[in-house]
Amino acid sequence: NSRGPASLLKDSISLTDASASGLFEGHDLLRRGFTSVKNELLPSHPLELTEKNFQLNQDKTNFATLRNIQGIHAPLKLQMEFRAVKQVQRFPFLHSSNMAMDILRGNDECIGFEDILNDPSQSEVMGEPHMMMEHKLGLL
Repeated sequence: NSRGPASLLKDSISLTDASASGLFEGHDLLRRGFTSVKNELLPSHPLELTEKNFQLNQDKTNFATLRNIQGIHAPLKLQMEFRAVKQVQRFPFLHSSNMAMDILRGNDECIGFEDILNDPSQSEVMGEPHMMMEHKLGLL
């Protein structure tokens, strides 16, 4: 106590006091990218949510129809195949056409909007491969 009353004051702030979810937290651009107000907006039209969940709703309808026609084993087998196909992925920085998923859903012979206007060579999004892999593996 050679410093007197000044020794009672805190000289520094510990790291546990400055939490990561504080008021002055900065947005980490390297990990999360740019913030987008568009993602935080509510849907502007009642059908927008239906359109976003179209494939999920169509899968549920197809599973229910398949269960009524062939029994419970058919949709369970198809769901197991969907999960197996979703687990096989390319590196996060490479574009994937998800051909196996299209075959399972029966969309392999259909030409849709995303087939024409979703050309990966014209994509503006290309990230740093090392950083994307580290983020996917939970190292960042």
